[in-house]
Amino acid sequence: MGGRTAQELGLGRIVGQILLYLYLQDGERSLDKIGTDLGLSKAAVSVAIRQLESMGIVRQVWVKGDRKKYYKTADNIASAVRQGLLTFLSQKMQAVTAELDEIDNQLESAVVDGDQDPETDFVYRRVRRAKQLGDRAASMLKNPIVDFFVKS
Repeated sequence: MGGRTAQELGLGRIVGQILLYLYLQDGERSLDKIGTDLGLSKAAVSVAIRQLESMGIVRQVWVKGDRKKYYKTADNIASAVRQGLLTFLSQKMQAVTAELDEIDNQLESAVVDGDQDPETDFVYRRVRRAKQLGDRAASMLKNPIVDFFVKS
């Protein structure tokens, strides 16, 4: 269930599996234990854990007398998931914006150079519109009201 949901959000199936697994555990788990219990390689677990850590949903904990790395979900999981998804969405929006900027620059050169091809003009207008929509979405994500709900 967690894997499918995470995959639909664009996070990856393993990320969702590990998040749900850790959330349902009483206490921390090592990378080895997570991998064994879920039937995943240590490398796959490590990559997914890093992604969850960067989103603030999972954190590393220290176990006295043990050199292994242990992980558990954030103390306030609901807030962490909201913040993590917002961060993930913002990163995706930035990547799309960068791609649209590059395409826009290339198309603008073609239009400025006198290429009045109707298809080029159509695509150019669509890319410009997509950039406007992306800018609006990005400003919505930065809205103080969104920030309030993420932190509450």
